[in-house]
Amino acid sequence: MKPKKWLLLGILFPALGLAGVTAVDLRGKWKFEIGDRAVYSQTDYDDTHWETIRVPGRWEDQGFPGYDGFAWYRKTFKLSGDLKDKNLFLHLGRIDDCDRVFINGHLVNGSGGMPPHYVTAWSHHRSYFLPPDVLNFGGKNLIAVQVYDSGLEGGILGSEVSIQAHTTALRLAVNLAGAWKFSLGDDLKWREVTWDDRGWEELIVPMRWDYQGYADYDGFAWYRKKTIIGRDLEDERLILSLGRIDDVDEAYFNGERIGSTGDFDLEQGHATHSDWYRQERLYTIPRDLVRWNGENVIAVRVRDVWRDGGIYEGAVGITTRKAVLEYEKKKDRSLSFSEFLRRFFEGDWD
Repeated sequence: MKPKKWLLLGILFPALGLAGVTAVDLRGKWKFEIGDRAVYSQTDYDDTHWETIRVPGRWEDQGFPGYDGFAWYRKTFKLSGDLKDKNLFLHLGRIDDCDRVFINGHLVNGSGGMPPHYVTAWSHHRSYFLPPDVLNFGGKNLIAVQVYDSGLEGGILGSEVSIQAHTTALRLAVNLAGAWKFSLGDDLKWREVTWDDRGWEELIVPMRWDYQGYADYDGFAWYRKKTIIGRDLEDERLILSLGRIDDVDEAYFNGERIGSTGDFDLEQGHATHSDWYRQERLYTIPRDLVRWNGENVIAVRVRDVWRDGGIYEGAVGITTRKAVLEYEKKKDRSLSFSEFLRRFFEGDWD
């Protein structure tokens, strides 16, 4: 690349501010232990006897040569109360091979398949939304990361290890990330407000169901969530955001269908060539369906036809038309800049 191109990039990157603002830098010393015990994720576990290693970095270079298998990382951090209304994401970069991340004892996300259903995710960039209801704003928090390495290098290897406040993320009026009721199977009665889902399991949303006990499951499943919507939003045009879903979905609000993406009847061979799983789900909520200052029930019917399934990524909650229009403008600018970078590095411009 010619020197003037590097100079131009140095001017453009700070001005555009496309990356999130770093709220907590997590690089440096972490507690570390090989092996695998469920108690390692808990806040009251005593890790004073654990080793200390650097993150990012390969554990083979830090006193664990040739080790393949499970290992855990733990680190405490403080979170400012000023971040309570921000969209916070945990960036861990690349992890070799698979991971599960716990914040204050709560599973929040992961990548790859853990044994006995092992699937590597060594090349994936980890960027996980942090549900605000699991965070302690204005106080201490604990992050625990379970890692499985099948061979060669292992550990948290990405150079970007931080919690960031994303200014380009969709702004939510009601954040619904976290625990949802979940059941395998398919019954349209499950959309009804009065359906008793107390016997259903709870799964983390957004996060693939394959990472939460349903590895390799292809088929139908339902999610349900109850939420209060205050009258302070009565003058807004409300939209349900479900992030990205793998593969097909149908959304119900207080028993009424408000939107869908994909074709439930399509055969697997055709569905595997679709891009439905990449599409963001945004469904307008008719005003007359909302129970102001009362309980509202959201039900989501999902069919996965191949590989990973479920509500797996993106903003999950109630947003407004104004927020969606702002978000779309930010996305358009980001896409334009991506095209600029492609042409810039491929030499289309001198």
